[in-house]
Amino acid sequence: MKKRFEKEDFSMYAEEIRNCIKVLREGGTILYPTDTIWGIGCDATNEVAVAKIYALKKRNEEKSMIALVANEWMLEQYVQEVPKAAFDFIENMEKPLTIIYPNAINLAKNLVSDDRTVGIRIIKDTFCAQLIRQFKYPIVSTSANISGLAAPNSFNDIDEEIVSGVDYVVNLRQHESSKNTPSTIIKVELNGVFKILRK
Repeated sequence: MKKRFEKEDFSMYAEEIRNCIKVLREGGTILYPTDTIWGIGCDATNEVAVAKIYALKKRNEEKSMIALVANEWMLEQYVQEVPKAAFDFIENMEKPLTIIYPNAINLAKNLVSDDRTVGIRIIKDTFCAQLIRQFKYPIVSTSANISGLAAPNSFNDIDEEIVSGVDYVVNLRQHESSKNTPSTIIKVELNGVFKILRK
């Protein structure tokens, strides 16, 4: 039954994934549902595209955003050395988990903090995972709101300025009243020392 469900998902998502990839490859921005709340995204390796999201959110570039990857292999392409403790957190955490890693590599410079740390989440949402696997690059994820305002609980809560400001809006799950919340955030050092930034 599980495999059949995944096949049905793939068929349903196929057109949306194609549309998103076209926009992402052209350096555009998308508005899309994630495993937490609706997010604004772009190619996480494209500095110009990342700058568009900062501008749309009216957010200072010093307040870095996170990236989504599809699996551990992809994670290791964008962090110089993944702390061993991070894999334990990934394996055991049921809630969506964003980890702040040291020594980011191969990402847009304006996505990485001045201390070279970056927040990355291995996505478990079926649509997002399929999109990222087919796009073959990480995707930025930041809440779909103007900086300083409340993050949206559902698509209907998203400000029209955000909806009209992106290059593509994913036509999925727009009528759901999401009960999802932002991810847990943990900062992990190479020596295994960690700090919980948001539960």
